[in-house]
Amino acid sequence: MKGRVVVLGEVKGLEAAALMVDGRLEDLIVDASDAVALAPGAICRAKVERQMKGQGGVFVQLPGNEKGFLRDAKGLSPGQSVLCQVSGGTEPGKALPVTLRLLFKGRYGIVTPGAPGLNVSRRIRDEETRDGLQALAGVVMEGSDMGLILRSACEGTEEGEIVEDLAGLRDLAEAVLGDSEGAPELLVDAPGPHEEAWRDWADPVPDEVVEGFEAHGVLEAIDAVLSPRVALPGGGHMMIEPTRALIAVDINTGNDTSPAASLKANIAAARDLPRQLRLRGLGGQVVVDFAPMPKKGRATLEQQLRAAFKGEAAETSLAGWTPLGMYELVRKRDRVALATLIGGAA
Repeated sequence: MKGRVVVLGEVKGLEAAALMVDGRLEDLIVDASDAVALAPGAICRAKVERQMKGQGGVFVQLPGNEKGFLRDAKGLSPGQSVLCQVSGGTEPGKALPVTLRLLFKGRYGIVTPGAPGLNVSRRIRDEETRDGLQALAGVVMEGSDMGLILRSACEGTEEGEIVEDLAGLRDLAEAVLGDSEGAPELLVDAPGPHEEAWRDWADPVPDEVVEGFEAHGVLEAIDAVLSPRVALPGGGHMMIEPTRALIAVDINTGNDTSPAASLKANIAAARDLPRQLRLRGLGGQVVVDFAPMPKKGRATLEQQLRAAFKGEAAETSLAGWTPLGMYELVRKRDRVALATLIGGAA
């Protein structure tokens, strides 16, 4: 299966969407509504509860008596109503991470209340196209103090289709912002996997959109992702094992005993690590125990890590090496863990 193919289907009775590139699973979205009360992306009206001194945040009451945790909540007082958005998944029993920075996402744009400005994706390089889209954004957002980001999918799209999408986003954002007072309530539900795939996998345009995981090798790819062991070129392997405190990653060279075995295995692992974390829905603190190698190889390995994580949608901070020779990074928990959603083999 060559090219960029979006596959729509189900896994264990849950709606799901898979992005396959040249036959390899690159991204996977699974319906999280059965696993969590509020899926990432949901926008709610919430009520501020007690401040958590020393933790840099505050608990909020969400719809259905769910708890949320809001960081950097300066100036908020108990009992105050706020609009917030679920920003990621969490472990069972923990409060959901939420943010006051609302994002209203569409296929062609993102409306950003509280962050004014009209911006065009940097991936659109043609100056004439950029100028035209900037003017279009100005017309759609005229009289509004909200910001707008035009996504790369706008390039080559009919103007009327873009305007319809952006106007709908603006209307939705204005309606939500005008409904900020009252009891906790779900105002905008998170998109389903098929809708999210249509919205976020539009650029580059897929070569094909098909239905049915069974006929396109998706279920086998999911089974591989659910295993902690990841085979690497050359016979090495990578083990990815979540704990409550962090994600532990261990790199091994296998039977390769050549002088360059460690560096080769480490580079292969570094290149695939972002995809593996994305598919597994893993985030938080990640500690990588690379295969033993001379310190002079660290600079090369760090270049590979930076390049691999550069295009990731989830915010990632590469912290660097520890005194014990581990490599630390922090990836935003933007999804519910795949193992939580579907458990064992698909």
